[in-house]
Amino acid sequence: MDPVTPSLEVAGLAFAYPDGHQALFGVDFSIGRGERVALLGPNGAGKTTLVLHLNGILGGGTGTVTVAGLPVGKRHMAAIRQKVGIVFQDPDDQLFMPTVREDVAFGPAAAGIKGAALEERVRTALERVGMQDFADRPPHHLSFGQRRRVAVATVLAMEPEILVLDEPSSNLDPASRRELADILRSLDVTVLMVTHDLPYALELCPRSLILSDGVIAADGPTGELLSDDALMRAHRLELPFGFDPKSVTMGA
Repeated sequence: MDPVTPSLEVAGLAFAYPDGHQALFGVDFSIGRGERVALLGPNGAGKTTLVLHLNGILGGGTGTVTVAGLPVGKRHMAAIRQKVGIVFQDPDDQLFMPTVREDVAFGPAAAGIKGAALEERVRTALERVGMQDFADRPPHHLSFGQRRRVAVATVLAMEPEILVLDEPSSNLDPASRRELADILRSLDVTVLMVTHDLPYALELCPRSLILSDGVIAADGPTGELLSDDALMRAHRLELPFGFDPKSVTMGA
């Protein structure tokens, strides 16, 4: 793929639900190949609505979403679903097969990959999340943190252009949170992370977007946005008590 084609371009995206509730009022942003970007915003800001547009689960609004140069729409839906890997907040929404290996193989197998190529996809994806030793375990025997890592592997097995994570640190203990951060930093893939966990955004994402009232209210270096008290207050974003974003050294 041409390195100058952005992984994701959203232009003028507006969307109202059938009940008339307008969730997005014209969202514009672009994410370059290999960037790690956090999507921040208060509850009800439209974050989930935006994410569901990225792979065509929701549509019918105005504006455009383009993934790796392909417009999201009926014509390219199969390709888009492969390119945009969404890891949902609850791993149990993604894991439903008898073993970890079968869960990770499910997507690529459905896309027609078989035999040695399929085994290679599964092995590589599990290695990337450090779960290769659990391939034959039933997912429900794993800890929550391990299930989340397997959920990431099910998406990586599709070799996506962009990995979208919905609240990746929620319900994780500190060790699992750190392990997942190390995994996400090691991946050679574009990442869009929807999170309320502002320290996690700062640790993992050099850039952040603040979505508020259905528009992008700010777009800039994560540390700068989190250090802007007036901006944070205006969009109902709160850092944990005593947390100073200026004291954190950003990961590369």
